Amino acid sequence: MNTPNTQIITPRWIIPIVPRDLVLTEHSLVVEGRSIVAIAPRDEVISAYPNADELRLDNQVLLPGFINVHCHAAMTLLRGVADDKEMLDWLTNWIWPIEGQLVDEEFVYDGSRLAALEMLRSGTTCVADSYFFPDQIARAFSELRIRSQIGLSVINFQNAWAKNEEDHIHKALAFRDQVKNHPLITTAFAPHAPYTVTDGGFEKIRLYAEQLDLAIHLHLHETEKEVTDSIAEYGVRPITRMNQLGILSPSLQAVHMTQLRDDEIELLAASNAHIAHCPESNMKLASGVCPVPQLLRNNVNVALGTDGAASNNDLDMLQEGRSASLLAKVTTQDATSLSATEVLEMMTLQGAKFLGMEDEIGSLEIGKLADMTAVDLSEPCHQPVYHPASQLVYTASGRDVTHTWVNGELLMQDRQFTQADSAGIQAHTDEWQQRIEASL
Repeated sequence: MNTPNTQIITPRWIIPIVPRDLVLTEHSLVVEGRSIVAIAPRDEVISAYPNADELRLDNQVLLPGFINVHCHAAMTLLRGVADDKEMLDWLTNWIWPIEGQLVDEEFVYDGSRLAALEMLRSGTTCVADSYFFPDQIARAFSELRIRSQIGLSVINFQNAWAKNEEDHIHKALAFRDQVKNHPLITTAFAPHAPYTVTDGGFEKIRLYAEQLDLAIHLHLHETEKEVTDSIAEYGVRPITRMNQLGILSPSLQAVHMTQLRDDEIELLAASNAHIAHCPESNMKLASGVCPVPQLLRNNVNVALGTDGAASNNDLDMLQEGRSASLLAKVTTQDATSLSATEVLEMMTLQGAKFLGMEDEIGSLEIGKLADMTAVDLSEPCHQPVYHPASQLVYTASGRDVTHTWVNGELLMQDRQFTQADSAGIQAHTDEWQQRIEASL
C-alpha cells in the first residue's frame, strides 16, 4: 500500500549484510516512514507500489549506514594540530592544554556539528561519541539528525564541564534524564580510562549503569605504558582491575584493546564484553595492535571506530575498514584474515550489536529502521566491479558516498546535504582555527 511517505530505492546492487555474503541485483528496497517494508525484485515492487516515487541509483551499492562505535566529535576542531607526536606527548603537552584553554559549550557544539557533517557525508548514520558538555553534542547531532550514543563522561580532574569525579557523575545523570526519550539519542557511561578514574568512581558507575541499564564505554589497554603503570600502582593489569571492580560484563564497550594476552581474550569472551577497534588512531599514535582475528575466533563482538579526528585524522569508516583489514593481514601474516565481508559486518551489524541496537539497525531487513547509505562505484578506480563488497572495502572511500538516510529521511542526496547548513558550519570552523592557532 502506498502512503505519502513511501520511497522506492533501486540501486545497481543491494548488500543487506543479512544474510551473509548476499548481493542483490535488479532489486528495490521500499521505505515507509522510518522503516524498511520490502526488499524484492524491482518488477514486483513497482507493481505493489504503483504510485510511489522511485529513486534510481544505477551505479551505486545500497547498504546499511555505517556505525562508528568510538569518536570524540568535538575534537574534529583539533584535526592536525599536533601530528607526529608520541601519544603521551600528544595528549599531555598538546591536546589537554588546548582543551583546558579553549573547550567550552561553543567549542563542543561547533566541533560536533563539523564531525556530524563529515560522518553523514561519508555514509556514517550512527556514532558512539563521548566528550565534555554532552548536551551540546546532543544539540549538534539532533540538528543534523544523525543517530548517536552519547557518552556520559567521567574523569577525575577538573575541566570546563565539571569540577571532579562526583560532579561528572551528577551532571552525567542529569543529562541522561534530559534525553532519555529522544528518538535518535541513547546514552552510556563513559569513564575515560582506568588511569583517570578511581576505584570508587568505577563502583558508582557500575551501580548506576546496572540500575539504569546503561553500557559503560571505556578506553582500556590502549598502550603498553597504561598496562605497566597499572601493574606498578595496583599490582594488576587494567583488565584484571576492571574485572575485580565488576566492570567486565556484557555492558562493557572496551575501546582500543591493543595489549591483550590469550587469557585476557578468554576473559573477554566469557564476559560477553564488546570491543571498539580503532586501527588508524592506534597506528598513528603507535599505541599497538588489537588482535581482532583472535578475538573474532573467540566469538568476541568487535566493531569499528575512527576515534577522534585529532588522532586519525578523518572520520571515514570506509577507509577505517580498509586499514583494519590490511592491518590484520600483515600482523597475522595471513591474507585471509579479516575479509571484506567481515569488515562490512564490523562497520554495520557488529556496530549495532555493540550498541545493543541490532534489532533496529545494522542490516537491511524488513522492519528495521531505514538507516542507509549509497556508494557510487562508477569511477575508473573501481573498475571492473567483480565483487561489490571487495570494492567497498579495498577501493572506496567516503568521497564515493552519494546518499545517506537516517530514520528514513534522506539527509544527503547526490552529495548535497538536504538539511545541514554546511556553509555556516564551515564559517564557524574557520573562526575556531584562528582561535586555536593563536593559542599555540
